Amino acid sequence: MLTPRDYQEAAIHSIYDYFVENNGNPIVALPTGTGKSVVIAEFMRRTILQYPQTRIMMATHVKELIEQNLKHVLKAWPTAPISVHSAGLKRREHGTPIVLGGIQSMYRRPERFGHVDLLIVDECHLVSPKGTTMYRKFIDSLKEVNPYLKVIGFTATAFRLGQGMLTDTDGLFTDICFDMTERESFNWLIAQGWLAPLVPKQTQAELDITGVKMSGGEFVLSDLQQKVDKDVITIAALKEAVVLAAERKHWLIFASGVEHAEHVADFLTDHFDIPSAAVHSRLTTEERDRRIQAFKNGELRALVNNNILTTGFDFPAIDCIIVLRPTASPVLWVQMLGRGTRPSPGKSNCLVLDFAGNTKRLGPINDPVLPRKKGKGPPGPPPVRLCEHCQCYSHASCRFCENPECGMEFPRAIKITTQASTSDLIAGLVPRFETVQVTHVTYSIHKKAGKPDSMRVDYYCGLRRFREYICLDHGGYAARLARQWWQMRSPWGPPPNVHEGMKAVEYLRVPKTLTIANNGKYPEVAGYGFE
Repeated sequence: MLTPRDYQEAAIHSIYDYFVENNGNPIVALPTGTGKSVVIAEFMRRTILQYPQTRIMMATHVKELIEQNLKHVLKAWPTAPISVHSAGLKRREHGTPIVLGGIQSMYRRPERFGHVDLLIVDECHLVSPKGTTMYRKFIDSLKEVNPYLKVIGFTATAFRLGQGMLTDTDGLFTDICFDMTERESFNWLIAQGWLAPLVPKQTQAELDITGVKMSGGEFVLSDLQQKVDKDVITIAALKEAVVLAAERKHWLIFASGVEHAEHVADFLTDHFDIPSAAVHSRLTTEERDRRIQAFKNGELRALVNNNILTTGFDFPAIDCIIVLRPTASPVLWVQMLGRGTRPSPGKSNCLVLDFAGNTKRLGPINDPVLPRKKGKGPPGPPPVRLCEHCQCYSHASCRFCENPECGMEFPRAIKITTQASTSDLIAGLVPRFETVQVTHVTYSIHKKAGKPDSMRVDYYCGLRRFREYICLDHGGYAARLARQWWQMRSPWGPPPNVHEGMKAVEYLRVPKTLTIANNGKYPEVAGYGFE
């Protein structure tokens, strides 16, 4: 049996809570590496056990994600009534209460699946608002059988080039019911040890993309590869990488094309004596899988990929990401960085060497420059800065260097311009955390002129006291954080308002420890320990 973590439990409850009052199609936004497969598996298990007549499908685009989700469902529920419909896995099953499948295999024969109540889409940022795509055709066909079909999306990136947020009016999805990808939540996951921090080092070499054409908001790949696949710059970047990543054991490299990937792998193997291989679309499935397994087994130190390992690739031991693939897509950028955020024994962080200038163009993993809806103009550049002491990138709002091995305090007076010259990969992450034991907790109503009432929570930790405010009645982001706070503490979910909440505080789970961030004028509660 699986025991979901606190935030995973909150994510599951958020879906049920959403459908109590809403009639749309919600999104659960969880960063890469936080276990959305666990949330999907446990949601499926509970739903079928509570409502045995329900039929659930999960659709995604790569066989690796189908395998991951199948593994977690069977771990949570060994006797699950589940089948798989995927050409890549050589299985064409259907007719069970739960079906996991690849969209490429399913959309051509939707009549096989009959009545479906819930469709879960893993990596739902791939669902286009256009009605002619595989996903939309498949969903429309399922709705012909069941007009009341509900679609639940899971993603680490709830936005899309040309569309903006996936919940914009012309999209399939209507609301975000749970979000741990925003800055405060993401940093809490790092503080709790559920994610590994990224450590970006400034690189001397940088790919020149002057004159590369763009289409649909992204660089044209043929132009891009022709521009950046130059021996001189490739060797310069790899020379630098070999020095900076000398202590790193598992390098994942992103290249700008098939030939570029092969050239990078050849240079690493032949000139730098680093066992490497390339994976790309021109390999057979068997050869690609063989090379990936060799990398996981430690036979290869570096794996160079082109558009293969951005989603569905789960190898927590990756401790170095080398970026030789410029992109204008924040979705692709966040997905690339997410390959390094999974924690692993013996891994304290993941080094990122961005030779492509993406950090300066697109910002950090938990605060990226979001794409705008078509016609709304280009997004602005992120405000960024460089630590002069360790040459690592940090967000301009940070008072301390984000490199946990540095932590140097930045000068208070700094001019932030619209031209980014340096950048960070995890915004607002600070290295000064401490864990304190909670003695007891008190709750009270907090009133402020011109504002809705909130609940004040005082944590007493020996002779120290820490305070936070739970703003259920405020709306927007504050209310969303408040609901997540309640979902971690109560099996019944959040109350409708703070006054109703005060009637139930005696039933709330109380954390045994707090993680305190001492990075500003006042200490802040950054995380909770319930075990």
